[in-house]
Amino acid sequence: MSRTTPRPFVLLSSRADDHLARRELDSFLRLSGLPRDAVEHVRMEQGPFTPLDLDRFAGVVVGGSPFTVTDPPESKSAVQVRVEAELAGLVRELVARDVPYLGLCYGIGVTALALGGVVDRELGEPVGEATIRLTEAAATDPVFGGLPERFAAFVGHKESCRRMPDGAVLLATNDACPVQAYRIGRRAYVTQFHPELEVETFVERIRAYASHGYFHPDELEDLVEGARDVDVSAAHDVLRRFVVAFADPA
Repeated sequence: MSRTTPRPFVLLSSRADDHLARRELDSFLRLSGLPRDAVEHVRMEQGPFTPLDLDRFAGVVVGGSPFTVTDPPESKSAVQVRVEAELAGLVRELVARDVPYLGLCYGIGVTALALGGVVDRELGEPVGEATIRLTEAAATDPVFGGLPERFAAFVGHKESCRRMPDGAVLLATNDACPVQAYRIGRRAYVTQFHPELEVETFVERIRAYASHGYFHPDELEDLVEGARDVDVSAAHDVLRRFVVAFADPA
């Protein structure tokens, strides 16, 4: 039976910079095709955000983050420790209850650790473009099944998932970082690459995090110029297809 009013999706962000947080939301709205009133935006760094009333939402999306789950515990701020603890509990609940979930970049690390996978710094990728390859399992997946077998996406991460949680299904890979996307259960997805970043949003991230150790500052302008020459539109379809697959009927 259809609901009179479709439930919104919730976007969980951890961007302390107000401008970057707004831009993340704006990109998500454009690329998913959702109107503003169909998305609740929660800034995780601003205070406790769980428990969430998951019955209120069609799905949950976790955006990227300046946090890195493999940071030494003594270097993590109290905010980062809280956010990671809350997310771990939330991810376990989402999977147990079969709630549609999409974790982007930071989300793959949090999800892997929450569900028994392994995350380390052996297979990080430099900031820029990567070629993503779909696996055979992706062909029949409701979200990844409509994507090209190979496509370009933006990446940039110090850590990665070296071993997926038990029961996870690998959906996308490449040579530099073999776990680029997986599904666990029927409706929980994570990606290492960034489906949510348009070119100018990615350029803003490059500039904003130039001193965070992702690249040498002397590389900044070359990275910006390179990003503007890349077509990552196929990667964007992950957001649109996730929303189409799991939105409530109108």
